[in-house]
Amino acid sequence: MLGRTDSRGRLIFLLLALVLAAGAIVARLGWWQIVRQDDLAAAAYRQVYLRTEIPAERGAIYDRSGTVVLAETVTRNRLVVAAKRLNLAERETLASILADVLGLDEAAAASLKARLEADRSYVVAVRDLEPDVAETIRSRVAQADIPGISFETESLRVYPQSGGGPQTSLAANLLGFVNREGQGQYGVEQYYQELLAGAPAIVESDRDANGKPVIETQRTVDAGTPGADLSLTIDASLQLALEQEVMSAWVADRAKAVSAVILDPFSGEVLAEATYPSYDANDYAGIAATDPGRFIDPVVSEVYEPGSVFKMLTVVAGLETGTVTMDTEIDDTGTLRLDGGRTKIDDADRRAMGVMKFKDAIALSRNVVAAKVALNLAPTLQGASTALYEVWTRLGFGSRTGIDVAGEVGGLVRDPATAKWREIDLANGSFGQGVAVTPLQLAVAYAAMVNGGTLVTPRVVRAIAGTPTGVAGRGSVLDASLSPTLIDVMNRVVSTVPFYRDRTLIPGYFVGGKTGTAQIWDSEAGGWKSGVFNFSFVGYIGRQTGRPELVIAVRISEGRPSIQRVGLLSLPVMSFELFRRLATDAVSIPGLLPELPVEEVPVTKVNG
Repeated sequence: MLGRTDSRGRLIFLLLALVLAAGAIVARLGWWQIVRQDDLAAAAYRQVYLRTEIPAERGAIYDRSGTVVLAETVTRNRLVVAAKRLNLAERETLASILADVLGLDEAAAASLKARLEADRSYVVAVRDLEPDVAETIRSRVAQADIPGISFETESLRVYPQSGGGPQTSLAANLLGFVNREGQGQYGVEQYYQELLAGAPAIVESDRDANGKPVIETQRTVDAGTPGADLSLTIDASLQLALEQEVMSAWVADRAKAVSAVILDPFSGEVLAEATYPSYDANDYAGIAATDPGRFIDPVVSEVYEPGSVFKMLTVVAGLETGTVTMDTEIDDTGTLRLDGGRTKIDDADRRAMGVMKFKDAIALSRNVVAAKVALNLAPTLQGASTALYEVWTRLGFGSRTGIDVAGEVGGLVRDPATAKWREIDLANGSFGQGVAVTPLQLAVAYAAMVNGGTLVTPRVVRAIAGTPTGVAGRGSVLDASLSPTLIDVMNRVVSTVPFYRDRTLIPGYFVGGKTGTAQIWDSEAGGWKSGVFNFSFVGYIGRQTGRPELVIAVRISEGRPSIQRVGLLSLPVMSFELFRRLATDAVSIPGLLPELPVEEVPVTKVNG
């Protein structure tokens, strides 16, 4: 007789297992129906409705007048081919039509034909077709009875103004460009990306059985925000003239690059700035494939050792500490041994000129005198180093100026509190070696020297959607009483030295500035580059004596002197000569400078 197979314990176990399983199912259902309810509802909604983002029209960019268009967005067509539907003869006919209408060369025609040979249902054959060209292609394709052809509209950023050099667009380095994804790259386009791009509109519509939108059911969920138009501070006429000038100097001096920036020293407005070589922003893809380094703007994004233009900062340090006046007499020995005789510096001509006034030493750009002033800024080497470094940083070197373009760098200045300077470090620093700065930083620092001591924040956007951006400053960094002396020193440089005077002075205008020539260190070779130098000039121009109105900074990178001997390096177009050309161009632009105040003539009453 068989025994019973049921068991009370087994039944309880099975009951518990069933309860746990049921509980898990209920919990899972609760998870989906309560916790994930919104996600499930959204998924179901997406199966029925289609949501689409429509990009806002990107804002245009104008020059300071608000009338010259520097960048705008236009509608173009792209030709889409269902290549899979075409037989060999149809593909060859289509390739022939496109090559003829578009005027393609042999290589471009071969590339197009290769794309059409792809066995795909969606091939972008040609982009950026203007409406009349697209219509011509549509007509000829229809006549040839070629199937599988369609046109789609797309937005394209264009830069309609030609630049000052061949195959360039106006203000390319300053503006940057917009890529296929609608993202601004470099310059103003990147810095103001959100404002220019706006917010996309969001529309919904029902889906049909094929998942395509039903146009009749389309509705707007969010109207979006159109991109804001920008008006820049630059003047299109002056910008074009500047680009032509820097290109001419680049050719004449056989330089690696030539850069310049024109700044209003009181408002901080950049009236023009450019570098050559430049590029055509309409062909950014081609430049990216061959020479992407051209996208970088050396005026704000590339540093270099500026040379003797930095002597004006040594002047500031000397005057502020009271260790010298401009009439202090100092012995120019031609050579100065430092650090117990282990190091030395020389004047450019390596000749001693004897005792001279400090103002004459600056005009003649004597390295030894500048070094002696720097070494005597304080009783100790550490104190003197700190005093000079403090002037540098107060005038903005080692930090960004705050200009409203992408990619600005702050430069390199070594803090003596972090790594103590030797005498050679202080001496080199006194005439602009051992530091790395941008041309814009130089322009801003010189602006503070001549405007009464205010460190301005440079800007390139004057108005956003018609609303002025206003003037921003970083406060007073120099005693206002210093400006007249500094203005006079810079005027003395160009008016008393024949080599400068003959190619710098402008009849009827008040000018001044300081030159700089620097050797270039080759980090790969571990020595100074041979036969090339960096040449700089930073100066001002005004219509009345003692009243600078514009500051101009010029850099000739790796210029090749046509005359090279001890004490003389001469280029076909010197930095100060380029300054004169740019200054002349600037003051010739109608309405660029404000009206001069009318002087009241006293009236003499005659008793009769």
